[in-house]
Amino acid sequence: MTAPTPTLDDRRDFLTRLGALGGTATLFPGVLWAKLATGADLTDATIVAAAEVAGVSFTAEERAQMLEGLGRQTRQLDALHRIPLENAVAPALLFSPLPRADAVPTGPQHPIVASRPPARPRPTTLEDLAFAPLTTLADLVRRREVSSTELTTMYLARLERLDPTLLCVTTLTRERAMTQAAAADREIRAGRYRGPLHGIPWGAKDLLAVRGYPTTWGTAPYRTQQFETDATVVQRLDAAGAVLIAKLTLGELAQGDRWYGGMTRNPWKLDQGASGSSAGPGSATAAGCVGFAIGSETLGSISSPSTRNGVTGLRPTFGRVPRTGAMALSWSMDKLGPMCRSVEDCALVFSALHGPDGADQTVHAAPFNWDGNAPLRGLRVGVVQSAFDAPIERHPAKPFDDAALQVLRGLGLELIPVELPTFDYDAMRIILTAEAGAAFDELTRSGRVREMAQQNTGAWPNTFRTSRFIPAVDYINANRARTLAIHAWDALMQSVDVIVTPTNGGAQLTATNLTGHPAVILPHGFRADGTPVSLTFLGRLFGEEALLRVAHAYQRATDFHTKHPALG
Repeated sequence: MTAPTPTLDDRRDFLTRLGALGGTATLFPGVLWAKLATGADLTDATIVAAAEVAGVSFTAEERAQMLEGLGRQTRQLDALHRIPLENAVAPALLFSPLPRADAVPTGPQHPIVASRPPARPRPTTLEDLAFAPLTTLADLVRRREVSSTELTTMYLARLERLDPTLLCVTTLTRERAMTQAAAADREIRAGRYRGPLHGIPWGAKDLLAVRGYPTTWGTAPYRTQQFETDATVVQRLDAAGAVLIAKLTLGELAQGDRWYGGMTRNPWKLDQGASGSSAGPGSATAAGCVGFAIGSETLGSISSPSTRNGVTGLRPTFGRVPRTGAMALSWSMDKLGPMCRSVEDCALVFSALHGPDGADQTVHAAPFNWDGNAPLRGLRVGVVQSAFDAPIERHPAKPFDDAALQVLRGLGLELIPVELPTFDYDAMRIILTAEAGAAFDELTRSGRVREMAQQNTGAWPNTFRTSRFIPAVDYINANRARTLAIHAWDALMQSVDVIVTPTNGGAQLTATNLTGHPAVILPHGFRADGTPVSLTFLGRLFGEEALLRVAHAYQRATDFHTKHPALG
C-alpha cells in the first residue's frame, strides 16, 4: 500500500498528534506504540500516528483488527528491551558483499616483498625521521641504525608537544610502548627480526580495545570504559612487533572530528578540523607523530580525514580485517584499515591485519601477495569519465584530477572510460541509520545519550532517536536493493581491475561503502591555501593487491605524499 508524501501541514499535524499522545520525548523509546510500556492503552490514534511515521495508511476497520496483534508485539518489544545487549554482540544476520560463491580469491599466501628504499644513514637529529615513511623507518631499525626505543621516545615527545594544539590523542600508552620498544630492540639485536613493522611506533583510533587503558569511543558516556582483552588488530600488530604509543581521537561514536576533549585539528590548517571520524589517526600521521595509524570507515571515516590531512588511507574490502574488539556502529558497513604516509606503507600494515580470527564471522581468508616492485603490465584501469568531465563549478579539484590522469597515462596505462551503476544509494543509508540506532539502543533509551557533546540535528543523539521510526520491512528492503547494487558493481568490475575517480565525485563513496569494495585515498595536490586534495582508487572485492599496485605506481611518479605541514 503506497502512502502519499506528507506535506508540511501533514507533518505539523503529526507533531500535534504526538503532543496529544503525551509528547515526543515519551514516544521515542521503541516504536511509537511502545507507549504501552508506560501503562497507557493502545488506541486507534496511536496506530494512526505510528502509520504516518511508517509511511502507510489503514482504514478504521483495518486498524481495529490490528489492535490485538500490536498489543502483543509491544509486549514482545518490552521484553526485548530487558535483555542486556552489549555493543560487542553482533546480530545473527551476517552481511556478505559477495555476489557469487567464487568471489573470494584462493591460492597460496607468499611472503610480502617490499621495495627497497635507498639506504639512509642515521640522521644527526632523530626528529628528522618524524615524517619518514614506514619503509624508511623499517630499514633503519632492521639495520640497527636507529633503535625502536629511540623512535618511540621521539614520537612520544612529538605527541606531548603537539597534542595541545592538534587535540589528536585521548590516551598516551607510554608504559606499554616503552616495554614493547625495549623488547623489540632485544629481539633485533639477537637476530630475531619479525618484519617491516618490528619496532615501529603506531597509533590506534580509540574505538579499538586496548587492555589496561580507557577505550572512550570519543564520547563522555564511555570516557572511563575499559576492556579486558585487546582488539584483534592490536593483537596482530603486537605479534608483528609494532609499538602502540597512543589511543587517537575519533569524533563522538565515529562521527566527525569533535570529541569530548574538543575538535581535532588539521596540521595543514590549524583553524580547521581534521575531519572524521578517524580524525586522530589522520592528524597524528600527517603531523609526524606516529609511524602509521589504524582508522575505521563506515561511510567515509578513512576517506575524509585522509583527504583533509593529506595522508594515504586504505579502506579494505568488507570482510578482510576482523573487527573483534572494535566499537560497532554498523555491523554490515564497518571496516578497519591503515592510514599512512605512503601506499606501500598501507600495504605493509595491511599484510599484518587481514584474515579470519575465528570471532568476526564476516571475515574471509584470501591471499594478499604484495610485491612493491611488481609491474603494472596486464592491469586494466577504468576512469569515471563523467565525474572527471564535470565543470569546475561542480568539480573544484578538476585541475588536480586532470593532471593525475596524465600521470597515469604516462605510466603506460590505458584508461578505460566507465560509468558507475546508477542507484538511489542515499535511500540505502537507512541501513546505517537503523544499525547505528540498534548498536546504541541502550544509550538512547537510558537517556545517557544527552551526555554527548554534540546535540544538533545531524548529531548521533537525534539520529539514534529518528532511527527508531525506520520500519523493519524497509530496512530489509533497503538491503534487498543493496543486493542489486552489489551485482551491478560486480558486473562493472569484470571489465576492469581498478577504477580511478575524483574523491568527491558522484556517489562512489556511499556506493562502495554499501557494496564493500576497497579504496585507496591519496594526496595529489595542494590548494592555494596549502591544504591537500585527494584522488581515490577503487578495487575489486578482495582486489587490494592490484589496487595498491596502481596507487603505488602513481606515488612513485609524484611527490605529493612526501610533503608535510610546517609544525614546531
